[in-house]
Amino acid sequence: QVQLVESGGGLVQAGGSLRLSCAASKRISSFNLMGWYRQAPGKQRELVATATSGGSTNYADSVKGRFTISRDNAKNTVYLQMNSLKPEDTAVYFCNAVDWFNYWGQGTQVTVSS
Repeated sequence: QVQLVESGGGLVQAGGSLRLSCAASKRISSFNLMGWYRQAPGKQRELVATATSGGSTNYADSVKGRFTISRDNAKNTVYLQMNSLKPEDTAVYFCNAVDWFNYWGQGTQVTVSS
């Protein structure tokens, strides 16, 4: 059973930065796709950013230019660097990994105060 463990969430003021980490229990090089999603209260889960094993990345329009996803195969960890945070970025952030199956972490809360 693959486990994804997120960390790095917290409370930050608008304009601040956070870096989320997602540690996997197996080599992340085996995952075709890894990504970050978020879910705000009363809203559906939405894509934030994804990164393929080949190095391609994709971002939601709302975070382009502010967030950066990266994969560290040596540490079996995927990161989400979040800069210039806005109150509307407040949500639970989930790590996702895809090989033959779809795996999810338990989520980490990010709260941005105005």
